[in-house]
Amino acid sequence: MPVPPYFAPSASRRAHWHGNLRLTAGLLLTWLAVTFGVSFFARELNFNFFGWPFSFWVAAQGAPAVYVLIVWRYAHRMAQLDEQHGLDEPEE
Repeated sequence: MPVPPYFAPSASRRAHWHGNLRLTAGLLLTWLAVTFGVSFFARELNFNFFGWPFSFWVAAQGAPAVYVLIVWRYAHRMAQLDEQHGLDEPEE
């Protein structure tokens, strides 16, 4: 069934969507690596760091810091993508 012309996405919107999907996939892979990769190998990080096991520091400080960076990167890159494709909202 053909799509009516008023529903057909423009090339710019399609490129915007593909950019969004690539960004999301990359950030999800980063999240996966930090969440499961580091915690899987944390058992082998058996040395003390400021009196606590290093694996504790990675889990308690490092992972949340990376999560904040992931959110910041997504917001920053999406603002750039929106502006690049003319989909940004005007400031009041």
